[in-house]
Amino acid sequence: MKKIATLSAVLLLAAGCEAPENSSMSAPGDEFPLTVRNCGADVIFEKAPERLVMLKSAAVPYLHDLGVLGKVTARAGQYPKAYYDTATLAELDRIPLLTDKTDTSGHLQISKEVVISQTPDLVLGEVDNLSRDSLSAVGIPLLEEPAMCPGTTSAPTFDDIYRQLDTYGKIFERPAEATAAVTALKERMAKFKGEPTGRTAAVLYPTVGGGVTYAYGAASMADPQLRAAGFENVFGDNKERVFEVTLEELLGRNPDVLILLHGDGDPAQVEQAVTRLPGAGKLKAVRDKAVMTQLFNFTEPPSPLSVDGLEKIVERFRQ
Repeated sequence: MKKIATLSAVLLLAAGCEAPENSSMSAPGDEFPLTVRNCGADVIFEKAPERLVMLKSAAVPYLHDLGVLGKVTARAGQYPKAYYDTATLAELDRIPLLTDKTDTSGHLQISKEVVISQTPDLVLGEVDNLSRDSLSAVGIPLLEEPAMCPGTTSAPTFDDIYRQLDTYGKIFERPAEATAAVTALKERMAKFKGEPTGRTAAVLYPTVGGGVTYAYGAASMADPQLRAAGFENVFGDNKERVFEVTLEELLGRNPDVLILLHGDGDPAQVEQAVTRLPGAGKLKAVRDKAVMTQLFNFTEPPSPLSVDGLEKIVERFRQ
């Protein structure tokens, strides 16, 4: 989120079209109480939230753009500095970090007691050992990014980002700020016509140190991002969001370009996790050195950072 300051996955408000089933909102007279349908659950707000705890970084760009990041009283997880501009980093530095400890698969480890002790009136992001139901039992609502809702099959688009900004504007009573942020994003997106370049690409999430490699299909934000850049997603015929893929299958599809997502750490090790696989040298993208590493939130879930990520892809592979 370098050029425009931006609930792992939240809401979508219908703005000229019907919102996906994972998230919707009802706001009689645009006043509270406000009901948000999120991941199949109703989240009711009697007033705009004032004490937030973030368990994932995905909401940061939205909250910053609306001027409400200061309402976050504590955060957990990883917040790579490369995502943010100076102003956002300064805001994040003022928010106490509860923990950034993760398990071997990268999932945040935090106890319910630690989160409850912060007395939040909203938690952003659901983690494996701290579910919506466990927080609801003590009266704390949770919002997750819609694209990350369990079992979601809706194919995301850049319009989802605009709708989500509008939704946050409703929740935090910042409609003017939301409108301004949407306008700025649309101006940036106007540069990308999505004209086919004739080149193919794959977006992968490799496991550093050996293990499973994951690919992103039609239900991921990687798909519209690639299309906006003029690429054809070689896994666009797979209706899932993310799935395991073998090197043999990757060789069979042989994309011109590889984009490797990662959560943090050394990008060189992320690249080597693919390029040093036995037989990877036969891949066209590897032979042509058309391999790019990209921090995860620059693609997923849909957020203003996805626009930043699109710009980075186009800049890297512009012919």
